[in-house]
Amino acid sequence: MPFRRFFERRRRERAAADLYLTVVEQARHPDFYTGYGVPDTLEARFDMIVLHAWLLMRRLGASADEAAKPLSQAAFDLMFADMDRNLREMGVTDLRVGKRVHRMAEAFYGRTGAYDKALGEGEAALQAALARNLYQSETVSSAHLAAMAAYVKAQVAHLDALNEGPLLDGAVSFQPPQVTP
Repeated sequence: MPFRRFFERRRRERAAADLYLTVVEQARHPDFYTGYGVPDTLEARFDMIVLHAWLLMRRLGASADEAAKPLSQAAFDLMFADMDRNLREMGVTDLRVGKRVHRMAEAFYGRTGAYDKALGEGEAALQAALARNLYQSETVSSAHLAAMAAYVKAQVAHLDALNEGPLLDGAVSFQPPQVTP
């Protein structure tokens, strides 16, 4: 069928957009900035998107379905197209946008690599990775680090338990943050 590839690509792009929108919505949840101690800055908001994109892409990477890898790539591409657009809207000049996006991509890969490694090494490593990459501070409160590490582990378990069919169609959910007083 000559149009099969076209329709598959359109479906993948729609699913990637749905996944990315869910990532951004979760990353913008106010509880992260009020209850988890994440600084309400442009950099920290980017880092929250990176964290949630990593959680999603980690789950897609674990899938045996051949559609998962191109979907993950489409979500990644969309994320950085959105970053490019946002930089331009903020007034970054055309000559600097490419360099900024390149640095953001390097940051993405550095942070996701650190999270992958830390997840396998245990609680202390995960908290250290979050302190360095999300909070960008070694002096963040231990309560905030413990809560964020618990949140990350809960999301990993939640996403790992999701049915692949809806996920590959662009339906993903995150558990809400659990802020304890």
